[in-house]
Amino acid sequence: MFSNEYIREYKSNLKIAYPVALSQLGHIAVGIADSVMVGALGGEPLASVTIAFSVMIPFMMLGIGISYGISPLIAKADGESNPREVASVFKNSLLLNMGAGILIALLLYVSSPLLRNLNQPEQVVEMAIPFFELLAISMVPLMFFQTYRQFAEGLAITRQAMYISISGNLLNILLNYLLIPGRFGFPALGVEGAGYATLISRIYMGLAMFAFIMYSPRFKKYRNLDQVVYSLKKVGRLFKMSIPVGIQLGLESGAFGFAAIMIGWLGVADEIAAHHIALNMAAVSYMAATGIAAAGSVRVGNEFGKGDYTKLRIAGLSAFHIVILFMGACAITFVLLRDYLPHLYIQDVKIESLTSSLLLICAFFQLSDGIQVVGLGALRGIGDVKIPTAIALISYWLIGIPIGYVFAFAYGLGTEGVWYGLFLGLLVAACALFIRFHIKSKDLLSEGLNKLKTVE
Repeated sequence: MFSNEYIREYKSNLKIAYPVALSQLGHIAVGIADSVMVGALGGEPLASVTIAFSVMIPFMMLGIGISYGISPLIAKADGESNPREVASVFKNSLLLNMGAGILIALLLYVSSPLLRNLNQPEQVVEMAIPFFELLAISMVPLMFFQTYRQFAEGLAITRQAMYISISGNLLNILLNYLLIPGRFGFPALGVEGAGYATLISRIYMGLAMFAFIMYSPRFKKYRNLDQVVYSLKKVGRLFKMSIPVGIQLGLESGAFGFAAIMIGWLGVADEIAAHHIALNMAAVSYMAATGIAAAGSVRVGNEFGKGDYTKLRIAGLSAFHIVILFMGACAITFVLLRDYLPHLYIQDVKIESLTSSLLLICAFFQLSDGIQVVGLGALRGIGDVKIPTAIALISYWLIGIPIGYVFAFAYGLGTEGVWYGLFLGLLVAACALFIRFHIKSKDLLSEGLNKLKTVE
């Protein structure tokens, strides 16, 4: 763990991870900014944002996951010193991702009236629908941004996406400040104003990332795309690689989203708001962990392309070490500040107390959440995506959600019972994915040693 090889890999992973983590936080920071600034309007407006995000986020993560399939393939092609393949993956993934973004946006937009069928408080749902529709439209510029971002990250160029994400979130906060309460002559749009802020900031981020890729000299050798044609066969291969990743992320975030729906069945807006605040804070640490996972995926994919399976294993294990330390620190933070953090969102004693109790449970599943997402990233780097998808399905939907339902309704534990179920699902996923990476990387190492002996 402290050998020179591991220390070098820690540095390589962290160099890639921290800009990616900050960029990843940009996605969730939009929701946090919306929640904090809508929270000033009261519990029902905050609950409406919760319902909208609960349904939206699994589809958003499905889209983001589809875009994630690009970076390990680009890292592998880069490791093979094959710029033509890099350009081919990028050009065809742009077609795939934009098609996925448009389809997801249309599906969500036309489905918005179905929010009324989720057995949630009526006033909460009516506020949620226009906000949800604006989030749906914003999926198109989000997928455009993601395509260019994952292309750059596959080449281990990560800082610019971080800067663009940070500036995009500052724009979102400014627009929230102007549009939610109505300031400086802008109309007071309430919850809907947060939706317009999100849409505009995502359009800006997509255009900014496009400009960086198209004009930076670093990408000059990849911009001669006339030599690379669109290929439905290539798009199909990219889809087969990417869709399991999207499903993995969608299954996990969908489980947390469905948890909010179950909590809504309790019929109390305060319970929904408390769940949303605690989940927002858990999402901060999770999205930072996905940055570590992305770095692990790129490093593993790069060494996989080179055929250096010893470094591949070290790259993956070092990512696990980093995420354990980081998520452990997050867990301690949630325990120590559990009574203070909810106050940042809303000034309501009952909601703050409910959120504080959830943050204790949240602290316990931090390590599991970090390990499972890094496991997905490391396995993605070697092209192993189907079995991890099955693990995600079993862990979250056959273990986590049913157990959470039983605890919440059969044993009367309410919101806390739902979260106990989520914790158990994450624990199963973390153990299974770590064991799978350990076995797969060992097998690759043995295969490499056997080839070396054959050559000798």
